[in-house]
Amino acid sequence: MTTIAQTSIEADPKVPVIRLSRDFEATPEQLFRAHTDPVLFARWVGPDAMTTRIEHWDATSGGSWRYVSVRDGTEYGFHGCFHEVRPDRIVQTFTYDGDPDGVSLATMWFEDLGGGRTRLRSQSLVDSFEARDSWLRSGMEVGVDQGYAKLERMIHDGTV
Repeated sequence: MTTIAQTSIEADPKVPVIRLSRDFEATPEQLFRAHTDPVLFARWVGPDAMTTRIEHWDATSGGSWRYVSVRDGTEYGFHGCFHEVRPDRIVQTFTYDGDPDGVSLATMWFEDLGGGRTRLRSQSLVDSFEARDSWLRSGMEVGVDQGYAKLERMIHDGTV
């Protein structure tokens, strides 16, 4: 297994957007499957200290989703809609139940780099710079990095 990559997380200075980028030793098809198959998604998403339960998952254009992450008996719910689901791109909304007015619009791209490598890029547009900065202060990078490290292990062991 190769060294686990870090995720690049950037805040746009002009628009309340967070951009992520990470390269994987995986095909675009593998990453797409990991993001659309609810069983696989629940196994890798989020920090190591949390488990995830899928309550609803329709990863099709026009579909919706809801999952709950649990840590030490405390539940954190998230939900949204899939606006567009296609092999090279997913567009969806994302809302944390604890902030029901805070809806973000996320776009994710799976860029084939050749040789069995793919660059995953995403951007999340939120409604204000304050909301964006709150996400960044929340420790989201820990959940993103730990989740994608789990995904990389699943890819390398053949689960995905």
